[in-house]
Amino acid sequence: MAPYKALYSRKCRSPICWAEVGERPLLGPKLMQETTEKVKLTHQRLKIAQSRQKSYADVRRHDRGYEVEDHVFIKVTPMKGQTWFGVKGKLALRYVGPYEILEKINPVTYRVALPPVMENMHNVFHVSILRGYLRDPFHVLKPTHILLKDDYTYAERSIQIVNRRIKRLRNKKIPLVKVD
Repeated sequence: MAPYKALYSRKCRSPICWAEVGERPLLGPKLMQETTEKVKLTHQRLKIAQSRQKSYADVRRHDRGYEVEDHVFIKVTPMKGQTWFGVKGKLALRYVGPYEILEKINPVTYRVALPPVMENMHNVFHVSILRGYLRDPFHVLKPTHILLKDDYTYAERSIQIVNRRIKRLRNKKIPLVKVD
C-alpha cells in the first residue's frame, strides 16, 4: 500500500493523474522514473521504521504459557478510592492468589479455579493478567474469606483497639486510634 493511501485512505493524485478526461499530455520518461524512485525510497524508509518499532516492541514481549493444574497469581488493578482484596491506596495488592488453572481454552485464555467467596467473578482470564507461581512445600498460605458485595468491594471491620493517642497541632487536637 502506498504511504499516501495509508495516510489519507485515497489514491494519490500525482502529476500523472492531474489531467482532465479530454486532455492527454505526454509526460517524459524522466518524470516517471523520478516518481518510481521516490515511491521505492518511501517503501524502504517505511520498512526500516516498521522493523525498528518491531524491535522496540519485541524487547518487552515474551511468550507465557501455563499447563492445567499449574498455579498462577491474578493481577488486580488497583483503583483510586476502592478497596479490593486488602489495603486501600498505594499499598493495595497487585496480585491475588495463587489459584489453580482448570482449563486451557486458547493459548492465551485460561479458566482458573476461584474460591467460593469469589463465585460471582468471571473465572476466565487472559494470559497478560496471570503471573506464574512456583509451588514451594514450605510456603503455607492462609486463605482469607472475604464477603464481596455485587460491585466487588467489601467493608472492613476493626477487631481490636491496640493504642490511642492525641496528636497536637497548633490549633487542633486530633485523636488517633491504632486498630488491629
